[in-house]
Amino acid sequence: MHDPITIIGAGLGGLLLARVLHLHGIVAVVYEAESSPSARSQGGMLDIHAENGQVALRAAGLLDAFQDLILPGRQASYVLDYDGTVLLDQSDDGAGGRPEVQRGELRQMLLDSLPAGTVQWGQKVTAVRSLDAGRHEVTFADGMTVATRVLVGADGAWSRVRPLLSEATPAYAGLAYIETWLFDAAIRHPASAALVGNGAMIAPGQHGTIAAHRERGETLHTYVMLTRPEAWFAAIDFSDAGAGCARVAQEFAGWAPALKALITDSDTPPLFRPIYALPAEHRWARVPGVTLLGDAAHLAMPNGEGANLALLDGAELGLALVAHRDDVEAALAAYEQAMFPRSAAAAAEGAALHALLGGAAPAVALAAMLQGQAPLPG
Repeated sequence: MHDPITIIGAGLGGLLLARVLHLHGIVAVVYEAESSPSARSQGGMLDIHAENGQVALRAAGLLDAFQDLILPGRQASYVLDYDGTVLLDQSDDGAGGRPEVQRGELRQMLLDSLPAGTVQWGQKVTAVRSLDAGRHEVTFADGMTVATRVLVGADGAWSRVRPLLSEATPAYAGLAYIETWLFDAAIRHPASAALVGNGAMIAPGQHGTIAAHRERGETLHTYVMLTRPEAWFAAIDFSDAGAGCARVAQEFAGWAPALKALITDSDTPPLFRPIYALPAEHRWARVPGVTLLGDAAHLAMPNGEGANLALLDGAELGLALVAHRDDVEAALAAYEQAMFPRSAAAAAEGAALHALLGGAAPAVALAAMLQGQAPLPG
């Protein structure tokens, strides 16, 4: 395999793939539309699971470095009823298999593990087309083109590579997340900090859910989940922090004040994030020289598995390319054969979780389901 592997997208999966290939002497180039690693916020906390995310980091030779990123105590999880009553308290004894890290720090660790120049920043893809003999040409906004024998779309929900393989496009999943942040919470927002606890808190209601993580530096990162039509959200001006937060909080009338304060006391304007998903059984027929990983392949409703699956996709694709250095098609076929059923199962689990959160007495049902099981998905 003499030509560089072309990876579109410098998210967790694309970078993990590049790292595995680098360890085995295979050159890869990652093209990223963002101008730099700090061009935008990289999101909140991730719980990295022993059965997939940590397997991927081990394959990349980064498990020890990952240990340095773990925030102690953040595996703790709590289920609360709407009035603040604690229905489930799973404290973190350090023995759980889902340690929590900041997504941005994990991404930076992956970037630091790659040779200089591996990631080409500010390279926005404008077109991708098939050539002959399984090759593909990628065109960028600055007019540059790259022809490649192995093309990997790691470019997320709105992948520009996916149309080479599939006609599927993400569809609105019927819900959205509104994210808020409270800083220096132990001092400035003590009542809300006490409800969130040391790790992850979720308070599900039949018409909406409030969840929050305690991040590094006493930051509370809140995720308000509302199942509403897109037009309902379009009527809210989220750029007006006070009005936007107040409108969202109205959906939680009668809830504990400290829970509603996670919304109304936000130190930032609310971030509106509509949720989109690909079909749960999304797959494609083998197309020579190209494949997808992560959200580009299996965008699903959030359930704590997205980042872990992207990492595992990157590791397994990289190892398949190493095992079949002289047979790209065998490598891509082997990777897809394992990835398709794995991602379909995770998508089904995510849909089931959100159905439970929207059912009758969801807090009680969720606490019962999680009793004695793994901590909350993050």
